[in-house]
Amino acid sequence: MKQGMIVLLNGTSSSGKTSISIELVNQKEILFHHLSIDDFFINYNKFIDKKFPDFKPTREVEDHVIAQIIFDPILSMYYSTIKLFSEMGLNVIADTVIDNDKRFNECLDAFSDQPTLFIGVICSKEELIRREQIRGDRQIGLASSQFGKVYCFNEYDLEVNTEELNPIECAEKILSFIKSDQEYLVFKKLSKRNVSIL
Repeated sequence: MKQGMIVLLNGTSSSGKTSISIELVNQKEILFHHLSIDDFFINYNKFIDKKFPDFKPTREVEDHVIAQIIFDPILSMYYSTIKLFSEMGLNVIADTVIDNDKRFNECLDAFSDQPTLFIGVICSKEELIRREQIRGDRQIGLASSQFGKVYCFNEYDLEVNTEELNPIECAEKILSFIKSDQEYLVFKKLSKRNVSIL
């Protein structure tokens, strides 16, 4: 049995990745399993809240320290789960934000031997801000803060612009690319990036 394909959607928060993923899962031609990085973090937080309902830290921990202790390992588990699904022959939609070189390198390490379709989910900064304000469930300014970091990647197998196309049209464009039997070459050609030490 061959490996499952990985449809790797890269875009900022509120760019439309999850809406596209839902449409890909709902279509009947190709079976997909949707794995979102948000689900991994939400489930971890739910576990802590349920296990320790009266949890009250006695000292403040800086964001970058929390990232090193918790976020980075959860992200590694997320990438490993995607790879495992692919190895088991399951097609995966990976809905994530690659916003720094370290995370990009981890993706490259995890998926370079898998059939990975690298897709840029594109949206203007103005539209992202508008969507954040309408949604009400995202930190205002999150997408703007990610914009330059996420969209510094300019090599994709395919790009979908969520201002020009609705989620169904984006999903159809992705399916058409998959059914065209074009090779997914970009991820195999990309090289690791230099990670700056802070």
